Amino acid sequence: MTTIELKGRPTWARLPKKRGNTVVLLHGGMSSSASMLGSVGPGLSRSFRVAAFDRRGHGRTADTEAPFHYDDMASETIAFLEYLERRVHLIGHSDGGNIALLVAMRRPDLLKRVAVIGANYHYKGLLPMEELRPGTPAFELWADKYAQHSPDGLVHAPIVLQKTLQMFASEPTLSLDQLATITRPVLVMAGDDDVATLSHTCSMYEAIPNAQLAVVPGTSHAVLKERTRESVRILRHFLVSEIPVTTYMPLRRALAGD
Repeated sequence: MTTIELKGRPTWARLPKKRGNTVVLLHGGMSSSASMLGSVGPGLSRSFRVAAFDRRGHGRTADTEAPFHYDDMASETIAFLEYLERRVHLIGHSDGGNIALLVAMRRPDLLKRVAVIGANYHYKGLLPMEELRPGTPAFELWADKYAQHSPDGLVHAPIVLQKTLQMFASEPTLSLDQLATITRPVLVMAGDDDVATLSHTCSMYEAIPNAQLAVVPGTSHAVLKERTRESVRILRHFLVSEIPVTTYMPLRRALAGD
């Protein structure tokens, strides 16, 4: 665990100890790298070098006055990948998955394979959810957890919430045509009761060339914590299996190969 300079800002990061097949974990919104490092991180570390960083305004990385935008977060991620000086597998949960899609479109040269979990390519693809509001027990619980690590302290928690909700209300706005430009192998993974509609998740899978789909039964947006071992198994299989995929009865993939 260390602090590095990314885009002129001190950034908390976990760096891989040595060169090798590396996985970079991208945490969700209003979260930190600790979430994925604590769930799928240990299982993946048996086969891969694991790296992660806390984005601006998240975890142990301080915020600035600038609003949150997925495109800026993608630029921050690209800067981290360039810092590592190696091609990596990129695994993103929730907002991290949204960012991974943008990175895959902008800088495929930095990537081997990409896995997105509980992601959405358009803000209209989300199911209605109760909004987190200051003064509620749910907010107080999150704010206390945020303040345990943030250099900005408890007073900054409402600001992070406001910037996050503003971003959720208008981003991302990717189209299926844009997703179709992705050239890296992609696993689209979700819980069967995730925050995005199942039709939205499936349309993402169908739009990305030669993508793979995993819907984990009996799980929610917290699939990585609810079914950690199964999630690691699915992710590892995707990362090490031969591509293109060979099956006994190719139908959709047979048509895609024409």
